[in-house]
Amino acid sequence: MKREILINGNPRETRVAIIEDDQLVELLVDRPENRRMVGDIYLGRVEAVLPGLQAAFVDIGTDKAAFLHASDLVYPEAEAPDDDDESEDDEDAEDAPQPQKRRGNGRNGASDREEKPIQEMLKRGQDIIVQVSKEPISTKGPRVTAQVSMAGRFLVYMPFASRVGVSRKIGERDERKRLREQVQSILPDKSGGVIVRTVSEDVTQETFQRELNTLISQWKRIKKKTNFTRAPILLHRETSLTRGIIRDLFSTKVDSLTVDSKQLFNEITEYLKGVGPELLDRVKLYDEPIPIFDKFEIETEIRDLFKRRCDLPSGGYLIIEPTEALVSIDVNSGRYTGKKDAEKTIFKTNTEAAREVARQLRLRDVGGIIVCDFIDMETKSNRDKVLQELRTHLGRDRARTKAFAVSDLGLIEMTRQRVRQSHLQSMTEACPTCHGTGRVFTPETIVRRVERSVKRIAVEGKKDNLVVRLHPEVAMYLLQEERDFVKKLEKGIPFKLDVRDDPLLRPDEFKLVVKSAGRDVTQQYAVA
Repeated sequence: MKREILINGNPRETRVAIIEDDQLVELLVDRPENRRMVGDIYLGRVEAVLPGLQAAFVDIGTDKAAFLHASDLVYPEAEAPDDDDESEDDEDAEDAPQPQKRRGNGRNGASDREEKPIQEMLKRGQDIIVQVSKEPISTKGPRVTAQVSMAGRFLVYMPFASRVGVSRKIGERDERKRLREQVQSILPDKSGGVIVRTVSEDVTQETFQRELNTLISQWKRIKKKTNFTRAPILLHRETSLTRGIIRDLFSTKVDSLTVDSKQLFNEITEYLKGVGPELLDRVKLYDEPIPIFDKFEIETEIRDLFKRRCDLPSGGYLIIEPTEALVSIDVNSGRYTGKKDAEKTIFKTNTEAAREVARQLRLRDVGGIIVCDFIDMETKSNRDKVLQELRTHLGRDRARTKAFAVSDLGLIEMTRQRVRQSHLQSMTEACPTCHGTGRVFTPETIVRRVERSVKRIAVEGKKDNLVVRLHPEVAMYLLQEERDFVKKLEKGIPFKLDVRDDPLLRPDEFKLVVKSAGRDVTQQYAVA
C-alpha cells in the first residue's frame, strides 16, 4: 500500500492529511485556541467521590471537572505469568500517546488486580496525578486515568505497571519473544512496565536503553514537580501534533512526508536525526505557490467532510447522520441498478459501502456507537463477505474498532474509540436558527402561530393595535396564499393588525409589537 503524509502548517492552524493509495483517509487538525489534551498529565485535586458510580470528579483546572472511574485507579497487579503466551493481554500502543487501556474491571470482566471501592482509595481534597485519556465532548468534561503512560518512538513507559508487552501488530511469535526479552534485560527492577511499539522490530538494544532512560528521567521530573506545586496544575504537556505524527506514524511503511512550512520542516528533520536518520530522504519541503492541499487535490474532500451524503463509485451513496447517542449510516443503491441479478447488484453496492464506511469514520474522526443499515441481502454468505470487508478496512484504523455480526434487522453495529470531538463537533457549531436540528418551521406553521398568539392577546382584553413583523418569505406566503388573513383575523379581535416584513428576523421567527408604545410582547404570548 502506498502511504503519504501531507502537512499544511501556519501560525493559527496545523493540518495533517494521511493518504493511502492516493485517497485521503485521515485528517488531523490542531489550533492554538483548541489544542489537543489527550496525553497531558496533571496534578489534580479530588472534588467529589461518588460511591454509587464508583467514580470521582477531579479538578485539573479545566472548565469542567475531569471524570475518573475506579477502574482507572492504580491497583497492585497480580504477578504475571512468565511465558510468551500470544493470548496475553499485551497492550497495542500503536495509537499512542493515549494512556494504557484497562486490562479489566468490575464492569467489563475479571481483573488481574484486586480492586477496592473508590471511597477507600480517594478522599475529597486529595491530590492525585492523572493523565487525560479522553477530551471534553459535548457537555462532558475530560476523562482521566491514574494509570499514566509516557510514549516514545519505540517504547511506551508505564510507571505504575510491571509487565513488558509487545504490540499485537508484531505478529511473529519469535520476534515478539526476542523483543520482550531484550527490553526485560534493560528494565530496572520495580521501575515500571513497558510496551514495545510496532516500529521497534529492527531496533537495537542500545536504542531501547537510550529511549527508556529518557522516558524514566522524564517521569522523575514530573514526580519532582509535585513537591513544590499546588493542584490543579499541568505537569507535562503531550508533544505537538506534528512531532506526535512523526513519532507514532512515520516509518519505513510511509513512502513520503511533504510539509509546506520551513519551520516545521526543520523541526521534523532535527527530530529524525536522533530517532530515524534513515527516514530523512523521505521528508520533502513543499515550496510551490499553489497551496499543498490544492496541489494534491484533497481540499475539496475536506470541504465535503460535513455533508450528509457521500457518493459511492458505482452510483450508490451513504447518508451519515450523527445524533447525541450514536451515528447512523444508511446505504442506498441510488442510480446503480446493475444488469440482471438483483442480489449481485446489492452485494456490489454493499461491498463498496463497507469500504467507504471505514474510510469515512477515520476521515470524520467519528467515535462511539455506529449503526450501519446496509441494503438487505438474501444469502448469508454475501452478508458475511460484506462484514469481513468492513472489518478488513477497519483494521487499517489507528483507533480501536469492533464490528458485530449482522443483526436480525439487517444492521451492523460497531464501536470506534472516541478520545476527542469529531471534526463535525470541533469545526462547526449549531445553527442559531434551527438550533442544530437542521429544520425550521414552514411559513404556514409560522402564520398559524401568529394567529394563535394574537387570539391570546384578544382574550386578555387588550385593545392596543399590533404590528406583526415577519421574515420576508413568510410575508410573501401571506400575500400569495392567504391574502385575506388579516381581514379574517380582525373580525374576531378588538384591535387592528399591521403586517410588515423584517429581513433581520430568522425564517421561523416573528414579533408582536404594540404599535403605540413600540413594546415587544412576543415572549409573553407566543408560547406555541
